[in-house]
Amino acid sequence: MKLGEICLLIVVAAFLATPNTVRAQADQERQQIVRSQKASLQVTVRGRGVPIIFIPSLGRSVDDFDDLSKRLARSGYQTLLPEPRGIGSSSGPLDGITLHDLAADVAAVIQAFGGGPAIVVGHAFGNRIARVVATDHPHLVKQVFLLAAGGLVPMSAQTQEAFNRVFDPTLPRGIRLEAIRSAFFAGESDPSVWADGWHIPVAKAQQAATRATPLMEYWAGGAAPILVLQATEDVIAVPENSERLAREFPDRVRVIPIPKAGHAMLPEQPDLIASVILSNLR
Repeated sequence: MKLGEICLLIVVAAFLATPNTVRAQADQERQQIVRSQKASLQVTVRGRGVPIIFIPSLGRSVDDFDDLSKRLARSGYQTLLPEPRGIGSSSGPLDGITLHDLAADVAAVIQAFGGGPAIVVGHAFGNRIARVVATDHPHLVKQVFLLAAGGLVPMSAQTQEAFNRVFDPTLPRGIRLEAIRSAFFAGESDPSVWADGWHIPVAKAQQAATRATPLMEYWAGGAAPILVLQATEDVIAVPENSERLAREFPDRVRVIPIPKAGHAMLPEQPDLIASVILSNLR
């Protein structure tokens, strides 16, 4: 075999192996501790490339983004998953804090991995933190994706009752599961995937931080481009919230409907959510 033919075979073999190599690198993960003021944050890191950081829902672990983060890592991005204070190995004060303190945690993670600018993905309660990060630390944020972007237009009284039952650990499991279904999931979805994974003390502290932070301090979400993924059956972050956000800031806010999904969204429409985010990454 001639030298040129051998070189060609090596190049072809390397090309064919590339997808598997990229997938293997993306599937590998490592843990790192990042310090933020008085907090210590456990961060899961996957893949390489432009950083994407994830902020989970109220009282829930960043593990809710496990599937989505792996998909994005396999597509050539570095995914950063910091656990909120009080979950996993993350620790820090939970009393007397505001959303600005929790946003500073996210900013510290971005800075620890090169200083960005990063793409920020916030779900439900995490949507508030994402907007505070973009407001307080604009130089660290390239683009924002909001899943379940509420805050201004409230949920109904009936939904509020169901929401409160979700965070009452004294209730029987069956009653709480029905509350989870009613508040967080679309009519045909299976709520059992969120039957567990709730960190009630953390949720209470996050709710207090929300009350301590005026909405108008972060409603605009800074100056970065924002894409809102709006679940059509969300009864907590009702669609009027994203509609008003887009009307107020039409030059940088877009809304894409996610059908057959409620406030939980991620376990209900994982393929569609991943597809929408990937097709709109800058």
